[in-house]
Amino acid sequence: MSLQVLAESTDDNLDIEVLRDVNGLTEHTSWAHGGMEFMGEYGMFAVLAVLGLLAWWRVRSRPDHVAAVAGLVWAPLAALVAELANAPLRDWVDRPRPFLSHDGLHVLVQGKTDPSFASDHALTTMALAVGILLVDRRIGALAVLAAVFTGFARLYVGVHYPTDVLAGFALGALVALVGSMFVGRLLEPVVRMVERGPLRPLVTAEPRPAG
Repeated sequence: MSLQVLAESTDDNLDIEVLRDVNGLTEHTSWAHGGMEFMGEYGMFAVLAVLGLLAWWRVRSRPDHVAAVAGLVWAPLAALVAELANAPLRDWVDRPRPFLSHDGLHVLVQGKTDPSFASDHALTTMALAVGILLVDRRIGALAVLAAVFTGFARLYVGVHYPTDVLAGFALGALVALVGSMFVGRLLEPVVRMVERGPLRPLVTAEPRPAG
């Protein structure tokens, strides 16, 4: 799909059709509006934070705890880098929000006037999720599901096209994966330094060696 097609998004393409199908659920699920609005805007970040803390608690007991903790430190940094990478892309594509171009959408989150592509919520949650997944597969799988739910919620509340969400997922995952091979390793000496100091419990569950 070309950038021009993304920017124009006429009514006769699959992107808007899928959005209308998902957003159309709001007509029959009014009881879920408040919850979906909250979870899609803020709640899943809290879920991912809890999952990240749980992963940190678990990896402190692993033999590779230094690398694992460094990986978890990278996860929120990856989300930040993905956000910074998306800023010029968003301005370049300059895609209007779907409700500005298409009638009949049920918009549950008001005040969204910035460009739609790519979805910041999708890319930040996926960057966090992939960062966790690279360290702890079990908890990371739950984190990826949380990110996917965030993308679904953004369609449900009517503020993004599916391609906005998919592009956000791709960019967030790419930044987390590539960065883990470089930044994650650069963070390991810092984590080792912390392990030798008074903040050692942040890195490992093992007691300080005697003497």
